[in-house]
Amino acid sequence: MRNNRVMRLSVTAFCIALNIIGAYIALCLKLPVYLDSIGTVLAGALFGPWYGLAAGAGGAFISGITSDVYALYFMPAGMITGIMAGILFKTPVFHGIKVLFGTAAITFPGTLVSSFISAYVFGGVTSSGSSIIVQGLKHLGLGMVASAFAVQIITEYADRFISVSIVLVLLSCMTSDMKMYLRGGRTRGTV
Repeated sequence: MRNNRVMRLSVTAFCIALNIIGAYIALCLKLPVYLDSIGTVLAGALFGPWYGLAAGAGGAFISGITSDVYALYFMPAGMITGIMAGILFKTPVFHGIKVLFGTAAITFPGTLVSSFISAYVFGGVTSSGSSIIVQGLKHLGLGMVASAFAVQIITEYADRFISVSIVLVLLSCMTSDMKMYLRGGRTRGTV
């Protein structure tokens, strides 16, 4: 039992590192996506909502104190993404064309939260490359929250689709014994 807990914590730490590396790449390249939720979705898919939450919070915390202070403020959105991934990956929603709807279900709750954070805490100006679009929509007469939400839903959906796609590829490369071992179950032989 103890070895399983150590394995889960080690894989979750790896997922946090994926989040930090992805976020740093997106920040440096000023991409309109964030790449900070690949590890969050992976942890949620493998171990459930609490591990997804932990990976989202851990990645945002470390990114926030090392490279992008904005990440600290958006930590709740990452935590919600991890919870949603952990819940939804236990359902058949990520098979075939349904992956588009599953990605939307992971994206929407966190987008609501991040839109309010972006609008009310930062006035729509953050470290993301999409801040330019938010300001443009605001100057066209759309309110700040509506502008932030309009941009966030598009950029976050694209970001979560990238994350979900990478996680689905990773999961398809893993044997059922490997998944069972990581989740703490008994395997039938070698991993």
